Amino acid sequence: MTRTAKLTIIPPGRPLSGRAMPPGSKSITNRALLLAGLAKGTSRLTGALKSDDTRYMAEALRAMGVAIDEPDDTTFVVTGSGRLKPPKAPLFLGNAGTATRFLTAAAALVDGTVVVDGDEHMRKRPIGPLVEAMRTLGIDVSAETGCPPVTVKGTGRFQADRIRIDGGLSSQYVSALLMMAAGGDRPVDIELIGEDIGALGYIDLTTAAMKAFGAKVEKTSPVTWRVEPTGYRAADFIVEPDASAATYLWAAEVLTGGAIDLGVPSDAFSQPDARAYDIIAKFPHLPAEIDGSQMQDAVPTLAVLSAFNETPVRFVGIANLRVKECDRIRALSTGLNRIVSGLAREEGDDLIVQSDPALVGQHLPAEIDSFADHRIAMSFALAGLKIDGITILDPDCVAKTFPAYWRTLAALGVTYQDQD
Repeated sequence: MTRTAKLTIIPPGRPLSGRAMPPGSKSITNRALLLAGLAKGTSRLTGALKSDDTRYMAEALRAMGVAIDEPDDTTFVVTGSGRLKPPKAPLFLGNAGTATRFLTAAAALVDGTVVVDGDEHMRKRPIGPLVEAMRTLGIDVSAETGCPPVTVKGTGRFQADRIRIDGGLSSQYVSALLMMAAGGDRPVDIELIGEDIGALGYIDLTTAAMKAFGAKVEKTSPVTWRVEPTGYRAADFIVEPDASAATYLWAAEVLTGGAIDLGVPSDAFSQPDARAYDIIAKFPHLPAEIDGSQMQDAVPTLAVLSAFNETPVRFVGIANLRVKECDRIRALSTGLNRIVSGLAREEGDDLIVQSDPALVGQHLPAEIDSFADHRIAMSFALAGLKIDGITILDPDCVAKTFPAYWRTLAALGVTYQDQD
């Protein structure tokens, strides 16, 4: 399939209204896929996301002996033996952060060698804290650059019963260890070094999914979890819609004064990014300061929305955005300043958006570099709803988590100019 090099959004000039169901949660789908793959028996995952990230996870599990059928666009039927097998070749996971971190830890449960690798972007994303934490359990694991590729020589056995890890860089390290620990041979306590952890709510997603697949995990202090060596059992599991994807639709609604029915109320989401709804609802009177530490994937949406706010907005607690699919702080400031010079600036790891309601209706041709990052592409599409001339470079990168994004906006009344 030919990739579209550019996509120019044509402002609809009217409120966007209609039904637009976000896809299944990427975060929950990849957790459920791994846990079903580690379980003995057949699990049925419904409402799941089919995207680049979840396909990488599914293909990696297939390479380790898990049978996965896909009877429809939102279902995975996963049959595992209770034990992953060594793959015949390195696992290639593109730029899928969740799959890479989760499978690096899960590889310790394989009786053999597993190499976890990714594309050029993933090879720049740090994984050192996870590697070091795994070593404290006596696991033979190496990552020469501190980033993928990672080589794990697993046995399914641990030589210690306690891990201390700095989760400040990514909660995915903690989630990866939690899911791994239930497949070991002894109870394991996992303790955070300090209480500064990005997106703590994602750990809650992890423990909830683990319990759904039969694990016993208990939070014994604000920064410690005990995981029993129960292994996992097959289960039928419903994946809720993706809250990060929902933020684009919530923002499109307030930007255009529309009425978009997502098919699920905002308070029905268990994912951390859903808390962005209450902030978006305040537009055009967003808070002067927004702490993005516990809703990191919603920050690009909020930052672009802030460009049209009545007053400037400072984003704090977002240092982790520098080590996502790209440096999202730099990508956001670069893109906003492509629209109007001085619209955004960086102060350390804070992002300040100056805001200018007068941007609405202007013709401001700007090519926005998505840096192959789905969230940058999708968030800057929002600017194109109100400004004429916004062009997204590499728009197909949305396939990472929301393959139908452009079609979803089109169904609400948005039109485009394709430029191959």
